[in-house]
Amino acid sequence: MTKLSCIILGAGKGTRMKSDRPKVMMPLAGCPMIRHLIATCEKLDAQKIVTVIADGMDDVAAACSPHATAIQEKQLGTGDAARAGLAGLGKTDSEFILILLGDAPLVTVQSLRKLIDAAKVTGLSVAAMRPADPAGYGRLATDENGLVTRIIEDADCTPVEKNIGLVNGGNFCVRADRVGDWLAKIKNNNAQNEFYLTDMIAIAGAEGVSCAAVEIPEDEMRGLNTRAHVAQAEAVVQRALRAAALDAGVGMVAPDTVYFSMDTQIGPDTVIEPDVFFGPAVTIGAGVRIHAFSHLEGVTVEDGAQVGPFARVRPKSHIGAGATVGNFVEVNRSKIGAGAKSKHVSYLGDADIGAKANIGAGTVIANYDGFEKQPTHIGERVFIGSNSTIVAPITIAEGSYVGAGSTITSDVPEDSLAIARSRTVIRDGWAAIFQARKQDNKKAG
Repeated sequence: MTKLSCIILGAGKGTRMKSDRPKVMMPLAGCPMIRHLIATCEKLDAQKIVTVIADGMDDVAAACSPHATAIQEKQLGTGDAARAGLAGLGKTDSEFILILLGDAPLVTVQSLRKLIDAAKVTGLSVAAMRPADPAGYGRLATDENGLVTRIIEDADCTPVEKNIGLVNGGNFCVRADRVGDWLAKIKNNNAQNEFYLTDMIAIAGAEGVSCAAVEIPEDEMRGLNTRAHVAQAEAVVQRALRAAALDAGVGMVAPDTVYFSMDTQIGPDTVIEPDVFFGPAVTIGAGVRIHAFSHLEGVTVEDGAQVGPFARVRPKSHIGAGATVGNFVEVNRSKIGAGAKSKHVSYLGDADIGAKANIGAGTVIANYDGFEKQPTHIGERVFIGSNSTIVAPITIAEGSYVGAGSTITSDVPEDSLAIARSRTVIRDGWAAIFQARKQDNKKAG
């Protein structure tokens, strides 16, 4: 197995995205784009992964954890950033080093393995692509053997060179024992006074090391520099996640309307209806049905449960096997026991609801006292009547009943009936007398 380390160039700002966040922190499928690239490097069994960031990018460093980061003190170009990354790697026995662009997070493991294999032959390889419109990209000049001799920036191309369809994808694989010397020889004698990583090709060539071009699909190599680019990349990621879910035995009625996060896990024979959104940290068991227009985030849903339609399940929640969270029900930081049901229009916050409990329509757990969130414990087989308000902190012990329309403010013992509502008062004939009086007053006026 090839010993490999990775340097990710991630110091770019989000200027063109009109954002104060670093570019690599823009979300794709529920997590920062830098996490996609790090996950790909991890699948390559990289010994070390170092992301180059600018000073003050603490959020990027946290997103990269537990992997290391290195600071590029000044924005002096990609060559300077690669030097900072190499210093961050420190001593390593890696045979090859991948240098990757942090704002091109969609490159696949398979494509990077091709880049590594090519570098094993020549000592240096560069990712290449053939976009429908090459404008703006550096063109790859190649010799009769297809090896890259130099990269010509778009602004410097002659009319003939502008017709070259093979362009620079920005990612490199290079022999670890040579990269330090080549990076050190890069000069900044250009209009921008920056150190360009692409100059490494000519430096290596002068020492007899050729550069192989490895063609990679444009969807994988497209740099994300604007909000529009991020939206396009999101569509690419979602297509891949949907395809993976279908291959894993997940049923989807209208796949194009379902949105996954990078870490969504779903068991076989689960069915997802249209217009469902999965935020980060969702795990769904087997044989679950997620009905239309539901939003889930930070939740585990066990086998055979049902959620929705129009349900919202918020973080730190757990839906037990065979449980039902139904129409317009919101669950927040709560555990719903196996076989428990809340089928209609309820709010369940900071609650631990026992197995086979039934939560009636319109039930509200009042979990906030204006200062803190308070817990509610509802035991097994509890029946909560419709339109009830449960005021936390409170315990409703197993087997008990709460009468419809009640506001419960104190603990309910096991197997008890709790009713907290005003007694109905009936006055015979009152309505007819009231209406007659109103009509007389209207005529008099």
